[in-house]
Amino acid sequence: MTAPTALPTDGFHVYDTTLRDGSQREGLSLSVNDKLTIARHLDDLGVGFIEGGWPGANPKDAEFFHRARTELKLHTAQLAAFGSTRKPGGVTAKDVAHLRESGAPVATLVAKSDVRHVERALRTTREENLAMVRDSVAHLTAEGQRVFLDAEHFFDGYQADPSYALEVLRVAAEAGAAVLVLCDTNGGMLPSQLADIVGAVVADGLRVGIHAHNDTACAVANSLAAIDVGATHVQGTANGYGERCGNADLFSVVAALETKKGKQVLPEGRLVELGRVAHAVAEVANITPDSQQPWVGASAFAHKAGLHVSAIKADPDLYQHIDPAVVGNDMRLLVSELAGRATVELKGKALGLDPDSATVIRVLERVKELESVGYSFEAAEASFELLLREEMGERPHFFDLDSWRVIVEHRDGKVVSEATVKLHAQGARIIATSEGNGPVNALDNALRQALVELFPALAAFDLVDYKVRIVSGAHGTDAVTRVLVETTDGMGEWSTVGVHENVIEASWQALEEAYTAGLLRHS
Repeated sequence: MTAPTALPTDGFHVYDTTLRDGSQREGLSLSVNDKLTIARHLDDLGVGFIEGGWPGANPKDAEFFHRARTELKLHTAQLAAFGSTRKPGGVTAKDVAHLRESGAPVATLVAKSDVRHVERALRTTREENLAMVRDSVAHLTAEGQRVFLDAEHFFDGYQADPSYALEVLRVAAEAGAAVLVLCDTNGGMLPSQLADIVGAVVADGLRVGIHAHNDTACAVANSLAAIDVGATHVQGTANGYGERCGNADLFSVVAALETKKGKQVLPEGRLVELGRVAHAVAEVANITPDSQQPWVGASAFAHKAGLHVSAIKADPDLYQHIDPAVVGNDMRLLVSELAGRATVELKGKALGLDPDSATVIRVLERVKELESVGYSFEAAEASFELLLREEMGERPHFFDLDSWRVIVEHRDGKVVSEATVKLHAQGARIIATSEGNGPVNALDNALRQALVELFPALAAFDLVDYKVRIVSGAHGTDAVTRVLVETTDGMGEWSTVGVHENVIEASWQALEEAYTAGLLRHS
């Protein structure tokens, strides 16, 4: 764990708690390798502090801090270790030894600031709780660590007994705590009431931070409200991961501060990394990115309505609150039955095509007709490109189908799928048969086997996602089905769609377009 090149000391603190708070999200489990990888991504973004976990609580976090000493080379961030104050009646040096020995330059102590928690949860006196805070902060400060105090349940405690909640903060500050973090642990505060309380604490002359949970969907708003009234330290998690409804999404907070408040809280030029880091963390956490996540989601700057797209054609700023490139995102135009001429024209331009007015009108009519029977081109942009090229007389035909056949047989306790395709390509008639772990996989394997010698690029194609949806539920098992296929060649991904009463035929349509679109990319 190398020393940062520029330590964030007295400036504004961006403090990430993904590796502890974020990992409390239901279904999220991070290995030590995962935690080290995420820490590197966060350091690339330029956060000031990365809370690595609670080294005294479990072997995994202890191993993380041990490995971080030699494996985690941080350039911007400082590592923080999390833990509690000493126990009631305990020995301070022993109770906080895991923090002292973690190797982290920062120790973040959690302390009770709600008198009800002191008396009912800790089952100790008010005076002993204050002594626990004083002793623990003073000991770690004397040992050379910088101490932040997380005042747990602070806002609930302030509403119950403001004088005691403030006394906890004053005792910690007098003992040497550098920042006093006010925690909305239950996530129940609203921005106006939270801002009043934070303002009162700031007026008391204390350096204040904010730690907000999202149980009222206000975590980001609460964090920004606290900063507006004087908080100079903000805690949050990547993508808002966390227990229950999550924590403040640190990425949304940072983006708002830099683009809306004009407050530089990351090193110069790092905000553009926001989208990449958000998706990288989601990948490590094995959580599908939320397409509608503000700032960094795939749909954050996606436009579908024809009226909006017409305005965007004139001036993108008319329907976008910022330039998406600022946060590492991009504008997308979705083709659907709501699309207007501007959508098709801009989409064509993005594809390097220049359809004339008559073609644009024909494309719009076909999109509306096809979507009325179940197609969805906003989710299958490669299929839209092929449709546009077809109307322009430029759709390629790398192969033409004669027929396909799929046999599914239950044999010796196993289900076996076999597919045969007959097609023409480059003047030759080709027949190929292959098995698969299902009818669609068998069809995919047969098509690949038939064409790979003529088109070697197919060897790199891989079907990475396959979705089936019933789009007309009125006829039971006879309903129309829509199949969406996502394919990759290792360098990019593209999506195609097929619709039919027969799910295998719908799958064939999507596969055929996937191969055609992929070969077009390589031609």
